[in-house]
Amino acid sequence: MSNKKVLVVGGTGYLGQHLLQGYAEISGRPYDLAFTYHSSPPPRVLLDTISGSLAFPVDLKSGSGFEAISKIFGQPDVVVNCAAISVPRACEIDADAARAINVPSSLVKWLQSFNGKSTLLIHLSTDQVYEGEKSFYKEDDVAVPVNVYGKTKVEAEKFISERCSNFAILRSSIIYGPQTVSPVPKSLPIEWMDGVLAKGEKVNFFHDEFRCPIYVKDLMTIVLALTSQWITEGKQMQLVLNAGGPDRVSRVQMAEAVAEFRGYDTSSIQPVSASSVDRGVRSPADISMDITRLVQILKIHPTSFKEGVRLTLTAEAK
Repeated sequence: MSNKKVLVVGGTGYLGQHLLQGYAEISGRPYDLAFTYHSSPPPRVLLDTISGSLAFPVDLKSGSGFEAISKIFGQPDVVVNCAAISVPRACEIDADAARAINVPSSLVKWLQSFNGKSTLLIHLSTDQVYEGEKSFYKEDDVAVPVNVYGKTKVEAEKFISERCSNFAILRSSIIYGPQTVSPVPKSLPIEWMDGVLAKGEKVNFFHDEFRCPIYVKDLMTIVLALTSQWITEGKQMQLVLNAGGPDRVSRVQMAEAVAEFRGYDTSSIQPVSASSVDRGVRSPADISMDITRLVQILKIHPTSFKEGVRLTLTAEAK
C-alpha cells in the first residue's frame, strides 16, 4: 500500500518548517511529503532535515507551479495552507496584495481540478477575525474583523467553506516557540522579549490587549491529529476550530512570564495602553478564544503559556 501524500503550502515559513519536521518524525514515515516555497529556494539544512521531501516553487497569486505538483507528486490526500501575509500593517498598506495571498483562490481552484477522492484542506486562519469587544470568543460568534488582515482571513474562510468538500479551518492566535531548523528572519515573540528584558532597560508592553498564544508544537499536534483522523476515517470533515492556548494574556503578562523564568527584574516592564502607540493599523483589544471545541473534538490540551515559555527558552539554550 503506497504512502498517503501531504503537501504543506508555505513550507519554508515558521509554522511550515515545524509542520514538515512533525510529519517527518512520525514513526515509519507514513506520509510522502511535499512543500511549496515562493521566492528563494529552500535552504539545504531544511532539505537535509526533511529528507525525501519534494520542494516546488509556487506563485499563489497566479497559481503558477501547481501543475508541476500534479505531474510529479500527484493529488495530495492532505494540504496544509500556512502561506499568508500575516503582518497587519503590511495588509493595511496593500490590501490587494494581502487578499491575493490570504484568500487561497488559486490553491482551491487547483484542488477542484482533481477527480475522484477528495482532499482535506487544513487552512490556517487567525483570531483577528474577531472584533475584540469581549473575552473568550467561540467559533459560532459572528466574525467582525477590524482590520484588513482579519477581513482577508474571513473572506478566505468563506471562500473555502463554499467550495471545498472537506476542510478544517484553524483560527490561530500568536504562534510562539523555538526557532526553526532554517532560521526565519521574522522576530519570534518569546525570543524577542527575552532579548530586550536581558538588557535590563525599560521596555513598554501593552496591558490592555489580550490573546491566547499557542505553543507551535501544540499547533503541529493539532494538524497531525486532523491529518491522521482524515486518513484513518475518511469521513466528511467541515470544521472551524479556535486554535489557541489555554491562557488569556496581555503583552505585559507575556513579558512577566519570560522575566519570571529567566529571573529578570520585572521593573523594566512598563505597562502602556495600546492606544498610546500608532501602529498604522487598528488592532482588536481582546480576542481571547474559547478552545472547548478543540479539546472535545481532538482530545488535545494545549500547553499553558508559562510552560510554553519554559519549553521555548530551554530549547533555544541547546
